[in-house]
Amino acid sequence: MGKVLITGMSGTGKTTVLEQLRLRGYETVDTDVDGWCVWGTLPGDTDAGWLWHEDRMRELLARPRRVPLFVGGCVANQGKFYSQFDHIVLLSAPWKVMCERLGRRTGNPYGKSDAEQTEILRHLREVEPLLRAGADLELDSSIYTAGELADILDHLGTSGGET
Repeated sequence: MGKVLITGMSGTGKTTVLEQLRLRGYETVDTDVDGWCVWGTLPGDTDAGWLWHEDRMRELLARPRRVPLFVGGCVANQGKFYSQFDHIVLLSAPWKVMCERLGRRTGNPYGKSDAEQTEILRHLREVEPLLRAGADLELDSSIYTAGELADILDHLGTSGGET
């Protein structure tokens, strides 16, 4: 079964679409919760940020499975794992849409303060182009419903769907 990484900036819909996929019976991992990340610095870098626990992620991706795995997150060391995923999908959205979503969400407080929004805007300029370069597919989450996004991802995970 397929392994799909769903990445993107805060407010693009990663958690929402993961929940849709979980309700369909698929294995989902939101790396923003449950101890999947540690704060740290990549070798040769000076900026600290969230990193996946590499041993834990390697074990997750190596496990045999009967249903597709969908992993959601955006961390500095995710590129180390790209070769272990069948698909890398970037969720994007216009800045205004992201801000509206961040203001409405209740399950995660990140992105509500001015300082956090400034940080997200910086990541949008500096990090999103890197994510785009590594992605097989980019989906603008402002033009699809969560269910439609889940349908597209479902196809990728279950049929090895070509991008």
